[in-house]
Amino acid sequence: MTARRGGADRQRGGATVCLLAVGLVFVLVAVAGAAAGAARTARQQALVAADLGALAGAGRAVEGDASACARAADLVSRNGGRLVACRLDGLDVLVTAEVVVSPLPGLTRLATATARAGPVRG
Repeated sequence: MTARRGGADRQRGGATVCLLAVGLVFVLVAVAGAAAGAARTARQQALVAADLGALAGAGRAVEGDASACARAADLVSRNGGRLVACRLDGLDVLVTAEVVVSPLPGLTRLATATARAGPVRG
């Protein structure tokens, strides 16, 4: 009877270690999912900033490069981005915006997007 009891004592806590390991896996998967979600959100924010910047710049395209790009830069920054590039192609405005994202502590990435806006062509 003592042999049985000694064998049971050696097995004590095994389920706890397995449960902690499974819990750690769940936490790591959740952190990875949150990081991916933050990156996707930053990409969408960069797309919106570039689109709105291009539309705003297109409204001032007839005034020239400086005016169109200044207006685009203003709207890009108001949407949490930074204007990387802006140029006129006829009356079309091409805007590239970037947004800084930190999906995990100590990890910083840039989400970049480009948009084009101009008059409707028939």
